[in-house]
Amino acid sequence: MIRTPSIRSQDDPLSIAIRPPPTETETDRQVRLQQEAEARRISEQIDEELRIEREKLKRSKGDVKLLLLGQAESGKSTLQKQFQLMYSPASLDSERMSWRTVVYFNVVRSVKKILVTLDAWDDIDDGSDSQSTLERQELSQDDAFLVGTSRTSFAAPWLQALQSPPLRICATASCPWWNIEPQLADRLSGGISVSGSGRGEVYVRSGWQARTIYTNTLVDLVATMLDQSCEDITTLWEHPVVRALISKRKLKLDEWSEFFLNNIARISARDYIPSTDDILHARIQTMGVAEHIFDVDIHGRSVSWHLYDVGGARGQRHSWVPYFDDANAIIFVCPISAFDQYLEEDPRTNRIDDSLQLFTQICSNQLLKKVHLVLFLNKTDILKKKLERGLLVSKYILSYGDRLNEYESVVQYFRSHFLQVHRRNNENRRVLYTHMTNVTDTRATQSIIGNVRDSIFRGYLQSAALV
Repeated sequence: MIRTPSIRSQDDPLSIAIRPPPTETETDRQVRLQQEAEARRISEQIDEELRIEREKLKRSKGDVKLLLLGQAESGKSTLQKQFQLMYSPASLDSERMSWRTVVYFNVVRSVKKILVTLDAWDDIDDGSDSQSTLERQELSQDDAFLVGTSRTSFAAPWLQALQSPPLRICATASCPWWNIEPQLADRLSGGISVSGSGRGEVYVRSGWQARTIYTNTLVDLVATMLDQSCEDITTLWEHPVVRALISKRKLKLDEWSEFFLNNIARISARDYIPSTDDILHARIQTMGVAEHIFDVDIHGRSVSWHLYDVGGARGQRHSWVPYFDDANAIIFVCPISAFDQYLEEDPRTNRIDDSLQLFTQICSNQLLKKVHLVLFLNKTDILKKKLERGLLVSKYILSYGDRLNEYESVVQYFRSHFLQVHRRNNENRRVLYTHMTNVTDTRATQSIIGNVRDSIFRGYLQSAALV
C-alpha cells in the first residue's frame, strides 16, 4: 500500500524545524556562536551554583546554630569576641587595627562626659580642706581661642584651674572634644542612627571594620590629640573632684571608662595598636544580626558553628524571631551587675526585671522548646565592686528585703529567679546550664566556652538521634 505524504502547512513547527537554514553570513555565524557560548556559560554557572548549594545544604545539616541573646550592654558582643579569639584568632588579628577607632571613641566619650559633669555640677565636696565646692566660671574668648590652638588641646584652661581653686573647666563649643566625638561616631556607624536609642549610642552593622581599618585623617587627628593631652587626661582622671563625683554617684561613667582611662598612657602612644584586652573592653552596639562561622573541633570531629550576635535594644528584638526555627542552642546573657540600672528606652524598667521578662519570653516560645539553653549571669566583677562600695541591692530590688548584701547571697537570689522562670516553662524537662561569668576574663571565659561547647554538642547529638 502506497502512502501519500500528508501536506504540511508552512507554519507547522515540524516544517519549520526541518526547513534548511537560510544562508548565514560569517558575521551572523560569529554572533550566533558567541550567543551559544554565552548561553552555555550561564547554564554551566547555574549548574555549579546549584551543586554548591546542594553541598552546602548537605553540610549544614550537621552544623550547629548558636544564638547569643540578651538585652543591650549585657556582654553578648564581648562573648562573641571570646569565641572568635578561641576558634578563629587570625580573623581577630586581621581586624585589630579597626578597633583603634572604637577605643579612641570610648576614650573621647569618657573625657567629654567628665567635662560635661564638671561643668554642670557646682556642689560637690572634693574631700580636701582647701576646696569644698566646685564652682563654674565662663571661659573668656581668649581662653576659648587657646582651647582650639594650644599644644595641650582642650586641657590647658582647666588644668591651670585644677591646681588652685576655684575649679574652672572647658565647656565651650570650640573645644575639640565636643566636635570629635560625633565625627568618630559617624565614621563608625556609617551615618546610621537609631531613634529612641538614648544617650546618643552608636550602632554598627556587620562589616563595620572595613570602614575603619585603614589610617585616616580623623583617626590621625585623635591620635595627635591624645598624644599631646595624655598627662592632662591623667590629671583630670585622678583629680579629687572627679573622684568625689564618682564616689557620690554624681558622675556615672560607662563600665569600660575606668579600664581605658587607667591605660591612657599606653593608648595615647603614637604607635598604639589595640591589645586583645582593649578589644574585649571596647564598647560598640550591634545593630541587626551578625553571623560568625567557626570550625570547632569536638572529639576529633570538625563541626561548623554559626554564631549569631544580635542587637539587644528593645526596638531590635523583633529581628531575633527568624533565627528561632532552626536554632540548636541559645546562650542567654544577663548583666547581673545591673540591679541599680534602668533601661535607656524605658527609665521605669529595672534592667534585671527586663532580663527576667526577656528570659521568660525565650523559655515560653514554642519554637525554642527543644533548644539547648545556657544562662550566663554576667559582669560578676562589676557586681562585686558595687557591693564592696556599699550599694544596697534592696534599694533597687525591693523584693530582696533584708537578705545579706554580699556577693554569694545576691548571686543566688538572682539565679533562683531565673531558675524559677525556667521551671515554669519547661514542659520538655530541658536542662538549664547556668554560669557566673565575667566575659572580659579570657582564661575563665574560654574554660566556660569549652564546657558549653561539650554540653551543646551532647544535646545536639541527642536531639538528632545520633547517640
